[in-house]
Amino acid sequence: MPSLPLPAFDDPVRHIRIYHADCLQLLPLLPECSVDLIFADPPYFLSNGGITCHAGRMVAVHKGDWDKSRGADANHEFNRAWLAACQRVLKPNGSIWVSGTAHVIHSVGFAMQQLGFKLLNDISWVKPNPPPNLSCRYFTHATETIIWAAKSAQSRHTFHYKLMKELNRGKQMKSVWEIKPPEAWEKRFGKHPTQKPVALLERILLASSNEGDLVLDPFSGSGTTALAALGLHRRAIGCEFSLDFLSLSLRRLCSNLVQVRLTVSSLQISSALVNFSVDPPPHFVDRSSRGLSPRLSLRVKRESCFWGAESEPLGHACMPSQFQLVRQERHFYFIGRENRAVIFSTLAESLEDAQQKFHDSGHVDSAALFIISTETTIYLA
Repeated sequence: MPSLPLPAFDDPVRHIRIYHADCLQLLPLLPECSVDLIFADPPYFLSNGGITCHAGRMVAVHKGDWDKSRGADANHEFNRAWLAACQRVLKPNGSIWVSGTAHVIHSVGFAMQQLGFKLLNDISWVKPNPPPNLSCRYFTHATETIIWAAKSAQSRHTFHYKLMKELNRGKQMKSVWEIKPPEAWEKRFGKHPTQKPVALLERILLASSNEGDLVLDPFSGSGTTALAALGLHRRAIGCEFSLDFLSLSLRRLCSNLVQVRLTVSSLQISSALVNFSVDPPPHFVDRSSRGLSPRLSLRVKRESCFWGAESEPLGHACMPSQFQLVRQERHFYFIGRENRAVIFSTLAESLEDAQQKFHDSGHVDSAALFIISTETTIYLA
């Protein structure tokens, strides 16, 4: 059997791996019966000249060539092919969740029946405040269907009934879920046309998997499944064909893999202690600069960087005019790929300058998994 290609992203510590590949080519290379849970958000075959409403304006429904319909028969054969490949890699007691609209979900359900999956539930994901229907000839589309199925009729699938009941305020959780679409903080690195909210994936993973389980997403898109798996201590494999969406998912993953703690003991810059932890907490937290507040007369702005991205120019913090600027600097910390510690640090004006100093010190690009930039501005009160 041919070996797996090199992943586009590989974090052996947190067990997150993303491949740039077509899932129909990658799935046959994965070991049989090796995956505990699959979440799939396949093409909906919607991009065929239709219109929709976005931000109050009429826009074309064109998500990309990958979303164009090739006819009902060809679309169904595609669904059968990737579902069969997923079924092969699922463990005997594994299960799969597939999301879709009416344009694709009925084909998915029929293909599952043809392949011998055991249908468990069809979840109606209700989206509050859906976009209006511009033609006024249909009911407003306010839901997506998510089919949950076990590998076979003999499967003893995982279901954390008590936890779901607890999350539902002591009542049995129903198959109608009202969850908001992705919020602004989920799109701060870019947008995906069918991006799923982290809250949706967290509920799916909590309901049907355990810590340490291996989760597969054959159409990983913006990387939401991997993000949810990371926060809930699951291992994850993703597969994405589009370079643009792959880049988006890597930006999101890198941002969430690094947690920075800054502690200041006094106004003397030599006494400042900078503490780094590259392991995320057990649940998602917003690591944007909103979470940092001024302490004494020190204002800190923290940014997460990655290879090929330029950070913003060093600027003055917004402070009252009666404070006197004492010192301002930008520090870059290079986190090792293997030992996950700071392997090099330097003061620099820009990311390019820091990279050059990193190279001059004898390091190669591949030695670093992350670059963290901290901007410190000190004022005399």
